[in-house]
Amino acid sequence: MSAQTPDTPMFDVVVVGAGPAGIATALALHHVGATVALAGPPPPATAPARPETRTAALLTSSVDFLRRLGVWERLAPDAAPLTAIRIVDASRSLLRSPDIAFEARELGLDSFGFNIANAALNTVLYERARAVLPRLAPEPVETIDLGPDGATLTFQSGEQLSCRLIAGADGRRSICREAAQIETRDVRYEQAAIASGFRHSLPHRGVATELHREGGSVTSVPTPDQHTSSLVWVTSRKEAEELMALDEASFAGRLQERFDETLGVISDVGPRASFPVAGLTAKQMAANRTALVGEAAHIMAPIGAQGLNLGLGMRRPWQIVSPMPCAMTAILAGPGPHPIRQGRQLDVLSRTVGVDLLGRSLLTKLLPVQLARSAVLTGLNAFAPLKRMVMQAGLAPPADLPRLMRPVDSLPA
Repeated sequence: MSAQTPDTPMFDVVVVGAGPAGIATALALHHVGATVALAGPPPPATAPARPETRTAALLTSSVDFLRRLGVWERLAPDAAPLTAIRIVDASRSLLRSPDIAFEARELGLDSFGFNIANAALNTVLYERARAVLPRLAPEPVETIDLGPDGATLTFQSGEQLSCRLIAGADGRRSICREAAQIETRDVRYEQAAIASGFRHSLPHRGVATELHREGGSVTSVPTPDQHTSSLVWVTSRKEAEELMALDEASFAGRLQERFDETLGVISDVGPRASFPVAGLTAKQMAANRTALVGEAAHIMAPIGAQGLNLGLGMRRPWQIVSPMPCAMTAILAGPGPHPIRQGRQLDVLSRTVGVDLLGRSLLTKLLPVQLARSAVLTGLNAFAPLKRMVMQAGLAPPADLPRLMRPVDSLPA
């Protein structure tokens, strides 16, 4: 381990990665009384050359979490309520599944959650971090040294920070995960996702629509403007390249073919960005003084709004440090299973398997799989209690929600 000088600050936790999951983790750790530093480049002060096109569909527990962190009031004007999710089988299969709509009112809710632009989410979270955290280190981490008494992070400038625990929220190529020697299970799909936005003549009324077709899906997600939606188009890599090469009018025409008259006339397609569709799951969520968060721990196909919600909600570094920060050393350094590790692994495993199975069911041409998918959706349409159970499972992890993600009126005084 690098020699620590008297001037090297010692924190309970250093969160590496200044994306939404990383900043939210740092704010949550601060909220429960840990001394926290956040490391990573801040959001750009001006619009980048490649505009951020992605949005986050935040489920109710994630919204409650952001309320507790004191940022939801700033985010609410940029957030669109998700009142329903409509799934349409637009395939040419002989065994097409019935259309199904999951409506929040069936659970006695006004909405399942809210859709918000990643750029707006990141900006507000970082402003809050700047206001309350004792230290922001706005540069990349160069090296990480893990030792028996703590961890030392060295930045490109040569500056160092020391801590008892690292929360790695630094994405797919996580330097934190590598330093902790945590292996991953990787899944590659021959697909890419196009993220964008578009205008339509009919109001969306808070309904997200997923059109499932051979090879992928096209999803519209409401924005605060009733006549605009964000877009996630998952398709083969070859078709994604072709779609990205089209001009705006031609792309809008292809999109119109997919949605037909569902949203009326489609126009004004915004900037587009393409991303490979891949899956990743860390074999351990916490080891060697390192807890993994967000895409450092798991990456899912963009189906079902599970990615960031799982990143915010899965058995959580801030549970490790509360109420006694010193206890986290024994938890993370010790071998063998631990309830916190096991709970997080269950959260990730259940969501990852579900999303993977749904994604693969869209790719297969096997009639038995198509039949099974059709039978499941038919059963959900016919049996309301089962449908409500599935919706409830989609809103909450199989383990208990952590305290910060529970509704305010559910907690004891």
